[in-house]
Amino acid sequence: MNHAPFSAGYRASGVLLHVTSLPSPYGVGDFGPSACAWIDRLAAAGQSWWQVLPLGPTGYGNSPFEPHSTFALNPLLLSPDWLIEDGLLTANDAAGHSFSADQVDFEGALSFKQALLQQAWKNFRAGDRAHLRPAFEAFCRDQAYWLEDYALYRALKAEHGGGLFLEWPAELVRREPSALARARERLAEAIDRRRFTQFLLFRQVERLKGYARDKHVGLIGDLPFFVALDSSDLWANPELFLLGDDGRPSFVAGVPPDYFSPLGQLWGTPIYDWEAHQRAGFQWWINRLKALLSRVDLVRLDHFRAFAAAWHVPADALTAQTGEWQPGPGAEFFKAVGAALDGLPLIAEDLGLITDDVRELRDEFALPGMRVLQFAFDGDPKNLMLPENFVENVVAYTGTHDNNTTRGWYESLSHAEQETIWKYLQRPDGDSHKIADALVRLAWSSRAALAMAPLQDVLGLDASARMNVPGDPEGNWTWRATAEMFLSPAFERLRVWTEETARHAPPGDRPWIAK
Repeated sequence: MNHAPFSAGYRASGVLLHVTSLPSPYGVGDFGPSACAWIDRLAAAGQSWWQVLPLGPTGYGNSPFEPHSTFALNPLLLSPDWLIEDGLLTANDAAGHSFSADQVDFEGALSFKQALLQQAWKNFRAGDRAHLRPAFEAFCRDQAYWLEDYALYRALKAEHGGGLFLEWPAELVRREPSALARARERLAEAIDRRRFTQFLLFRQVERLKGYARDKHVGLIGDLPFFVALDSSDLWANPELFLLGDDGRPSFVAGVPPDYFSPLGQLWGTPIYDWEAHQRAGFQWWINRLKALLSRVDLVRLDHFRAFAAAWHVPADALTAQTGEWQPGPGAEFFKAVGAALDGLPLIAEDLGLITDDVRELRDEFALPGMRVLQFAFDGDPKNLMLPENFVENVVAYTGTHDNNTTRGWYESLSHAEQETIWKYLQRPDGDSHKIADALVRLAWSSRAALAMAPLQDVLGLDASARMNVPGDPEGNWTWRATAEMFLSPAFERLRVWTEETARHAPPGDRPWIAK
């Protein structure tokens, strides 16, 4: 089996934009018409790829990287327009609301969509669109391996005021069969409604993926390495994590102290019991990847370094200083996954503290790593983020969802640092309005197999358009594009640069298997 995601000489490009950031009249972007319009815009600009962030149901802080389930989809992403088209709602059901056009209204949009879902469920139970009943029942059977636990978990969570499941009655935390049976009987309607919500979401994302394929645009998804403490994944699979007798994590994840963070970073997410995963043939992870690959064509593995080794911090520690490196699953994991998937459609997020064992694991399976141009200009000619140091099998980014916009980053630099960048680019000193275009062109002209830029950089937006500030739990993920932005002449410039740099390879049916 050839593991390489990109064949030799492959050259393509695309844009990073999370689904929530799409324009829509409903307070948040969704899987419906605006997503199709975005795919049209990408195709017209000659782009082969659309990258999104994790699509799961978000919890505290609205972070897509801490979902309540690694398998479920976020109800916020459901398209009211397509529910109306399906005949499950009327246009009047979705009328009479007003939301911000340029910021996600998480609270308002969630309340609005929950009301729509309740109405759609009521109509469906009353017999509307009865032709969907066999498909719904088939979906429940096919997805039962995660859906049953997730639907029960969400119903129980609502019953207990939305609190962390570890605060539920002990018999529910321990998943005693008799207690779960009583809960399923007591909450039967609420469980069915959550199954139905996921059915609708899966229908819509399947339709969207088909639309993208018809337009020759591939989809890149994102898989967080860890799962959230407050998740059905932990509640339903305690045997796969390092937990104490009370069901609480013995260790939590983080990263060690460094120059930027003297106390390290304490994430608080539970740690995997890799011996248990190995005994099970890594089946939970294989299911996880298969679920995501039913929605996208390629997967970015977040925090790839943890597959080699992760920083384990005692659960009672107040900082990440007392942690230690513990080995991850290593090559055995990727051998099992590659055999199950008939390949490895994966991109390795190899940023941060990357040691030889991480690089060796990445290269053993020919996984493309990431190069981020905002990290390139520290004056070190050996900096791997400089284009002259790229290998072909990488994905080049101007910045990521965790970076400031390129213009915002540039405007935060000293004058001397700004001069260094223009000198490297062999151009007269420019102003901040030109820097994003310059770095997009630099990424596109590099030897990287794939070049990507956030939409904010394509449009040259300032720091007010930043998506996320790592370490800051509030005020993130709210930026949205407006419909007018899709009319920007920047897309024509992007099309021209894509042609000039020969980045026109379509994704194909299975682009991650080298031909």
